[in-house]
Amino acid sequence: MKYSNTWQLDTLFPGGVTAAPFQQALTDSTHQITTLVDRVETLTPINLTTLHQFAQDLQAAEGHLRTLKVYLNGLMSADYTNPAYRPYQTELAQLSADLKFPLDLFKSTIAQLNPDQFEQLVQKPDLAPITFTLTEFIKQAQRLQDPNTEVLLNTLQLDALQAWSSHYDTIVANLTLDFIDETGKTQTIAAGQALNLLTSYPDHAARARLMTSYEKMWQQVEDVIADTLNHLAGSRRTEQRAHHYQHYLDEPLTLNRMSVATLDAMWQAVASAQSLFTPYFVRKAELLGLDNIGWQDHATPLTKLGDYTPTIITYDTAADFIIKNFQHNVPKMAAFAQHAFDQNWIEAENRPGKQPGAWMDFLPDIKESRIFMTFTGSITDVTTLAHELGHAFHSDVLKDLPLWREAYAMNMAETASTFAEMLITDASVKHAPTPTEKVALLDAKLANPIAMFLNIRARFIFESNFYTERIHGYVPAQRLNELMETAQKEAFGDILTTTHPHFWASKLHFYGADIPFYNFPYAFGYLFSLGIYAWAQQQDAFEPVYIALLRDTANMSTEELAQKHLGVDLTKPDFWLAGINLVKHDLDEFMHLSEPLVKKD
Repeated sequence: MKYSNTWQLDTLFPGGVTAAPFQQALTDSTHQITTLVDRVETLTPINLTTLHQFAQDLQAAEGHLRTLKVYLNGLMSADYTNPAYRPYQTELAQLSADLKFPLDLFKSTIAQLNPDQFEQLVQKPDLAPITFTLTEFIKQAQRLQDPNTEVLLNTLQLDALQAWSSHYDTIVANLTLDFIDETGKTQTIAAGQALNLLTSYPDHAARARLMTSYEKMWQQVEDVIADTLNHLAGSRRTEQRAHHYQHYLDEPLTLNRMSVATLDAMWQAVASAQSLFTPYFVRKAELLGLDNIGWQDHATPLTKLGDYTPTIITYDTAADFIIKNFQHNVPKMAAFAQHAFDQNWIEAENRPGKQPGAWMDFLPDIKESRIFMTFTGSITDVTTLAHELGHAFHSDVLKDLPLWREAYAMNMAETASTFAEMLITDASVKHAPTPTEKVALLDAKLANPIAMFLNIRARFIFESNFYTERIHGYVPAQRLNELMETAQKEAFGDILTTTHPHFWASKLHFYGADIPFYNFPYAFGYLFSLGIYAWAQQQDAFEPVYIALLRDTANMSTEELAQKHLGVDLTKPDFWLAGINLVKHDLDEFMHLSEPLVKKD
């Protein structure tokens, strides 16, 4: 192979978590945070020089701790069933809780500055780039309880929100089921492997059997997972109320730096597009040789069309294709991707024992990223790889800025990744040698809007309804199934003949401790990227403007960013509908090109 499909983690801490380098780094991180805790008394009386140094030291401690957490998460993701990493996960979570104490006191202190003092503080060359962040800190300080109460809340979170999230991982890591393929061969597979097969396995009957087994597997543990979800949500709402967030959406909207008006405008546009997908799914059922579309079919790629059968794409081919097509649009992103492949920053090997899904994270101490995924050779894997490289490029263009300037919100995190993915999907369609292959690639491209407009909208509807009911008490597993079925039917309309009632149990995103409502930012990021993509095609010098936008993603509100760099109002429907029109164009092309492929009676 030209490129390694396993990553290089030993450059960080050779020997793993028990070896001296990691142990020393853990000791150093503990010392950094302990020292900051001891120094909080120096924050009063207020001294601007002390505040300046404290801000620097906070960022250094946060960066070092984050590096440790990314490294450990990499080990855990690559060896998902290994319990040896759990104690270190708990220890790092404790350090995160400890770090919040000096950070919160720093926020409360700068909130006491008068306007002149604040201006003097942010005139420091290394603080000027994070003026917006410091302004946010002042607003956050207004939500804080007294320091002792905040320490208690942070400590309790380890055995509440964080603990329930970790508990979910423990449950899922041990789940297996039997998969019977089209030849009758049976193999025992993990939950993550089952999920990959549900979205890609070509035999319809085998996939339907797998869906039935998958549902039964989750049903067997539905009560314990319902406990997990209920207590996680209860912990979150308790903490939100302690910080004066009255509505369950107040905190996620604040974290994403966006208004409810923007959220409503986006979902209204998405809901209006639902009917666009009905003819597509009717056609897809015909092409798949099915009478209807069940949950297990809606994301299935078209692998057999006439005499076309997709070839398995090698990892090297995928890497070269991505680099080449990044080069045509954003040369600096191409150079970055080349570097990531050359330096073995990517874990992509297809093997048992890995965590499901894909992610990218940035290592502040060494200014590098690491990407995790499982590459099986499909076009979907190619776009996933491009997606994660887009994330990494976003972090790379910010690496020369202070750490707090890199803290872009999740909705913005999906901007560069989705844009990168679009470049590759469009290139794949454009270079398809035959109309039949173009149909298959258009279908793969349409998987993204289907996920964003239908699947993720269903997640948002479910989670909204769940939190509404959770306020009044425990929501049992059977009711969670009903809420999920209702949400899927509302989002998909009459497209699906069978739903996935236990999707609430199987979807990792409902169980994250750090980010509430891990759904709408994906839809936002996708539609925002569509708008950028359309806008980019009208620009003569796109790259510098695009990079300027990325560098501002943690420097202003979402609405201000769109107005400054794109000149659009996100609270109005026009911007969102323009993106939907690009999707409609792809749907129309798919319907036109696929018409000759439908078997006539």
